Amino acid sequence: MTLRLYMHPLSSYCWKTLIALYDTGVPFEQEIVDLQDPDAREAFVRMTPLGKFPVIVDEDAGKAFPESSIIIEYLATKYPSAAKLLPADKDLALRVRLSDRFYDLYVHDKMQRIVGDRIRPADQRDPAGVARNHAELEIALALVDRDMAEGGWATGLTFTMADCAAAPALYYANQVAPFGDKHPGAARYLDRLMARPSFARVLEEAAPYFAMFPKD
Repeated sequence: MTLRLYMHPLSSYCWKTLIALYDTGVPFEQEIVDLQDPDAREAFVRMTPLGKFPVIVDEDAGKAFPESSIIIEYLATKYPSAAKLLPADKDLALRVRLSDRFYDLYVHDKMQRIVGDRIRPADQRDPAGVARNHAELEIALALVDRDMAEGGWATGLTFTMADCAAAPALYYANQVAPFGDKHPGAARYLDRLMARPSFARVLEEAAPYFAMFPKD
């Protein structure tokens, strides 16, 4: 086994990477890191000083990559089964990268900021910031609703890196601020993502950890 993924089963960006790995059948080994364990944290930070998940190590090639999008791009260039995640056509590839950035920056990030505020001490919370992030998340979900009204995947008929990004972003956004009644197109897209075997497997593996998620 040459690929080793350092991760946590509840991490949304790890989900993004896992979806890509499971969907393409690229073999790898999981290395679950408990950041609450001082020794495990110290070892992980030595490898990646920012201490952020995920990190993948190609042990045979002697290479390591952080950041979910970069990991998926690496998989797409190295493994034929993963090439489908990033189209060879340059214009289509740009569309996929744009959609990937949209879900990471305008859905995923807003959701994480709202969740992050929930775990702060009460006297350090930022109600105005939370309200702003909810408003910006609502705008993003309206765009998803518009674009996904007719079905399909993020950039058309093919499942790509953009859908790997959309799945955790929309799943957790729906936990933070359920959107099915207001954005049925986005909700149907999330249903399609959750029905895909790769994402269903990720959710099944994460289920024992869901109690750790601060829903409110």
